[in-house]
Amino acid sequence: MPKACSMSARKRIAELALARKLPCCGYVKEVLDAGALISYGADQRLIARRTAYYVDRILKGERPADMPVEQPTRFQLCINLTTAKALGLTIPPTLLTRADEVIE
Repeated sequence: MPKACSMSARKRIAELALARKLPCCGYVKEVLDAGALISYGADQRLIARRTAYYVDRILKGERPADMPVEQPTRFQLCINLTTAKALGLTIPPTLLTRADEVIE
C-alpha cells in the first residue's frame, strides 16, 4: 500500500490536529482550506508560471546550465479564523492586517 503524502492527507491531518486542540500550519493555502490554522510559503502559482517559462526556454534549445537559478520573491500569509476560534486562539489584529488572505 503506497504511503499518502501530506498534501493528499491534508484534510485528515487538519482534523486530527483540531481534535487534539493543536494548531496546524503549512506552506500552501490548500492546507487552510482543509482546516489548518496558518499557511506561509512561496506563491505556488507564480512558481508554476516561472517553471513553465524555464521549460519553454529549454525546449527552444537553451542549456539549463546557462540559466540562472531563481528563488521565490513573493510569499503568502493566510490565516483561518474559523480554526483559531475552534482552538480558542485570538489572532492579533496586526497579524491579520499583514495576511494576504483571511478565512472567516
